[in-house]
Amino acid sequence: MTPQNAAERMVYRAMVYTWPLYAVGALYVVGPVLAWVLGGMAALALYLGPAMRADLRATGSVPPLVWCWFIGMFVMLVALWVGHLDWGLGLKQTIKSSIGWAKGWALLALFPLVGAVLPIRRSLLIRGQCVIGAWTLALAPLLLIAPYIGLPERIFTSPLKAVGGPGPEYFSVFLFTYDPASWTPRWQFYAPWSPFAALLGVVMVLFALEEKDRKWMLAGVGAGILMILASKSRMGLVGLVACTIAPRMMPLLLKGWAWHVTATLTASLAVLGTALVALAKDAVATFKGARADSTRVRETLQRIAYERWQNEAVWFGHGTIHPGSHAVEYMPIGSHHTWYGLLFVKGLVGFAALLVPMVWHTCFAMLDAARHPRGRLPMGILMTIVLLSFGENLEIEAYMLWPGLTLLGVHLREVARDIEGEPDVQPEQ
Repeated sequence: MTPQNAAERMVYRAMVYTWPLYAVGALYVVGPVLAWVLGGMAALALYLGPAMRADLRATGSVPPLVWCWFIGMFVMLVALWVGHLDWGLGLKQTIKSSIGWAKGWALLALFPLVGAVLPIRRSLLIRGQCVIGAWTLALAPLLLIAPYIGLPERIFTSPLKAVGGPGPEYFSVFLFTYDPASWTPRWQFYAPWSPFAALLGVVMVLFALEEKDRKWMLAGVGAGILMILASKSRMGLVGLVACTIAPRMMPLLLKGWAWHVTATLTASLAVLGTALVALAKDAVATFKGARADSTRVRETLQRIAYERWQNEAVWFGHGTIHPGSHAVEYMPIGSHHTWYGLLFVKGLVGFAALLVPMVWHTCFAMLDAARHPRGRLPMGILMTIVLLSFGENLEIEAYMLWPGLTLLGVHLREVARDIEGEPDVQPEQ
């Protein structure tokens, strides 16, 4: 898999060197830098048109969905400014938060732009994820045995933390961590914490399932499943099942016999409905009970964030997260949930700024997945992002989701060129 232009070289090398970059604590820096450099390259390609060097010319105009993402993220920035102004947070804090926006929310628009405009192949992104998987499998024996041979949890924290970020864990190199509830080891691989590693494992499996080379495919799938299991994340297990199966079921929506089967199953609920509801309630209770302390903290955080949003700052939020008390183990109010976090920090305006492009893009991917196999991967990625949003804050994790975000842009380009009846700019290899 040989990159064919400067954009592909930057993307592919950033992916295949994920573990070395993690080893020096540089991943949080690389993601935003890559977004703005490639975003600038895409803007330059659009501006210069035919005057741009041939291998980096824009592959088409900016899709409407990408414009929607840009508008939504700009509204997010405006909500941030108004929130800071309302609560008198000062110019220094406003500048700091705006830089945080540029390293977080802005990436949700920049990477789809990059994928939609620059000539980056889908197959290159897929292979890159599988290479990360091969690295992961090669390092797995050391990581898995580390807690049992007396190796430390944290190796070191990179001096790069001086650039600023959500916390030192984004610049730290871990072999493993101990779960404070059970004092058993959990692994987070190259992510800042274990639950996020599990969702990155789901993304890796989704990419690997599209790989045509069987050896690379097995490496990606194996590494992704290992990340999900070793992280001991409930959300990862849900994502592994739902995000891989649902996109492949979408073509059934266009089959008449599938609707007949669905109608039959729906009718059978009159007899089996009560038993299924009871079974579902038991499953949910078991799911929450698997990590009862974590569930309690998350639910308390969400309740406090919702009540304070509703009573104190409905439209533009509080401008920033607030320190939490002992009741939530000192976790910040506005964290651990994208949607409650948005209501608390950026209010109803910020909430809508993410909801509109997210719903539109998800529906677009679902529709294409029902019609064409190319829609399966983007739909799976969007399902994973939606799932992630209910347990994490998307903006501080976008720096690791960038291959998936870029693929969403590539998919928009593929659909646009299919509608125009033109072949893609570069053949798959």
